[in-house]
Amino acid sequence: MKLIPHPAHPPKTIEAVEVEIGMTDGDEILLRYLVRGSGLLLPEAQSPARADELWMTTCFEMFVMPEGEGDAYFEFNFSPSTRWAAYAFNGYRAQMRDLALVVEPHVEREPELEPEDGEPHYALEADVDFSGIPPGALRVGLTAVIEEADGTKSYWALHHPRDEPDFHHAGGRVLELPAATAA
Repeated sequence: MKLIPHPAHPPKTIEAVEVEIGMTDGDEILLRYLVRGSGLLLPEAQSPARADELWMTTCFEMFVMPEGEGDAYFEFNFSPSTRWAAYAFNGYRAQMRDLALVVEPHVEREPELEPEDGEPHYALEADVDFSGIPPGALRVGLTAVIEEADGTKSYWALHHPRDEPDFHHAGGRVLELPAATAA
């Protein structure tokens, strides 16, 4: 799926941001974010751990709203540093708290690559356990904050519902995932 940059914050050297999403089993989602273009600023690699404010630089995100849970939703952040964050909200930016996870996300950064077309690209994979998320159908927003070497920041999403970037807005959760079927 192709993400689109917010028109109020366009990129300078980044050509595209894409996301692949797949269910590996009933409780696990695998995400692969791909950034095409030069000038991408990557945070330094660190030991995998929970960390806050990852969105201050290049960061890949997922917002998940389970059907039947009112306005409650969850936010996941994945940094190229291999740090991650997971939060729960009772409503729009309301009562933010760390989301307790049974299994921590596994974030793997791939080295910057030169594909056959000559366009540099970078990929990040995140394996996320959803066993702590209420079962059922989900509405998902896939997003990214991309920082370039010159300090330019662009905000990418499947859909931008507002004049300014706002990944927390429910209108950005346009991907519908059906309830997992029992194996």
